Amino acid sequence: MTIAEWCVFGTLMLYLMTIASVKWISFRQFDNSRPRDPGFYEDPIRARALGAHQNGIEAFPFFAVAVLLAEFRLGPQHLIDELAVLFLIVRIAYVFTYIGNRPTLRSILWSLGFAINIAIFFLPAIKAYLPA
Repeated sequence: MTIAEWCVFGTLMLYLMTIASVKWISFRQFDNSRPRDPGFYEDPIRARALGAHQNGIEAFPFFAVAVLLAEFRLGPQHLIDELAVLFLIVRIAYVFTYIGNRPTLRSILWSLGFAINIAIFFLPAIKAYLPA
């Protein structure tokens, strides 16, 4: 497996752990028979963790498709790997800024992550113009 493919797995685990950790920390208050109970998410930190989790679900498909398409179309693997690692780092920072209630920085990080995805997606199209 490539580094980028491991980053796809890491991104998946990140969005799962974002909500799982909040549920685990609040295990006495979390009712697993009602996992979507809105009352549990009335706490601001839990609500932001849920938001970060949902955004992770939304961001994951484009990232996974961009990586796999770039690899399938033989984009420069070292650049795919580097951008995928950068995306994962940005997503980790995004989760912390979301939970930490830093909306401006969070939006900047989201935009940066989206730009990284665009770059990965178009790597095969521009590979002829990149230095060897």
